[in-house]
Amino acid sequence: MKRALNYNEKKVQKGQAEVLHAGNFLQLPQELNFYDKLQRFEQQMELNHRAETKTLHVSLNFHPSETTNLTKEKLTELANEYMRRIGFGDQPYLVYQHHDAGHPHLHIVTTTIQENGKRIPTHELGRKVSAPATRQLEKDHGLISAAKQEKKLELHRERAVNSGKVEYGKSDSRRAITNVLDVVIDRYKYRSLAELNAVLKLYNVMADRGKEDSRTFKNRGLYYRIIDGNGNKIGVPIKASSIYSKPTLAYLDEKFTANELKRTPDLNRLKAAIDFTLLKKPRSLDGLVKALEKERVSVSVRRSSDGKVYGLTYIDHQTRAVCNGSDLGKEYAAKRMLEKLAIGQVNERAPEQKKERKFTQAKQQTPSDNPIMKGLSKMIEQVIEPEETGSSLAQELREELKRKRKRNQQSNEQ
Repeated sequence: MKRALNYNEKKVQKGQAEVLHAGNFLQLPQELNFYDKLQRFEQQMELNHRAETKTLHVSLNFHPSETTNLTKEKLTELANEYMRRIGFGDQPYLVYQHHDAGHPHLHIVTTTIQENGKRIPTHELGRKVSAPATRQLEKDHGLISAAKQEKKLELHRERAVNSGKVEYGKSDSRRAITNVLDVVIDRYKYRSLAELNAVLKLYNVMADRGKEDSRTFKNRGLYYRIIDGNGNKIGVPIKASSIYSKPTLAYLDEKFTANELKRTPDLNRLKAAIDFTLLKKPRSLDGLVKALEKERVSVSVRRSSDGKVYGLTYIDHQTRAVCNGSDLGKEYAAKRMLEKLAIGQVNERAPEQKKERKFTQAKQQTPSDNPIMKGLSKMIEQVIEPEETGSSLAQELREELKRKRKRNQQSNEQ
């Protein structure tokens, strides 16, 4: 309760908010200080010592085009009606209007503990109680439908993401990153930060914890960054906690656990897509990656500093399941996939390295005991020797030949 009140009261102090209404308080809003408000709530919360969740903090948001129609009196009326519809009409509550966004919105702070000490249940309050209440308010007061606006916003986000990768400098970094996160974070089923990054990399975005000895890493902080086509970080990092949806590491940890079960039914479809693609007998890893794209599967290839492939992550855009090859099964891990494609790691190196290796192998295969190859080798050596060295060697050979002939003649005469 202190945190909820502090959040709103600090906004008031900065001129970014104002208190519109104090429901079921004995005084008017302007007559209450911070401690008056806190004490009213705490007195009622003390009636129940067993309940763990005693505070409810709600945000009601309206379309920007309705700004002129939503006077303070109208907003107060909507807040009061909303509280009645969700079963909190008799609770003490405070209504704040915030002015720090491009659309009208309210924050309502209340307690779940009633005057009789019983707690108002909040399990699935949003889906089963709040959503129907807001839809009825929209209908009764002619407000723009939040559901329709959310569908339009979602479509806009998808179009923004699908139009291409984020390019640094072409648009506001925070907005570009947020558009990608809004589409990826809650829709794809990843089980680790590495798997999440496999998806984000498709849009030139990455989640970054920093180096292991950094303060950010030790404090479980998280930044989101734009990267270039080679995976290099560019631009200013954006703090996870500063993004509206708050995709922090703590939030992602919960997603990792939940996604483990959610993605399990989708893995058979992913395996089938890979098996079907292998039947077409792609001749290279790049060929496999391109063929899988036709099945709506992206592959993130992880390589070591010397170019060797050590890992594959599969991203199924149809089911939105993300999975490392080794987790999918040994048959789908990098080593076995390369074997199935009849690819040695040398084929994954740079062209210069390939040529050097072929020359070395040819040299190693030369039989040292073959006289023909010996002579050929000697001829090659003489040809590639510098000119002056070659002429000197020839002169020495001629003199040695003369000496041998002379010795042979002397031997015959004797």
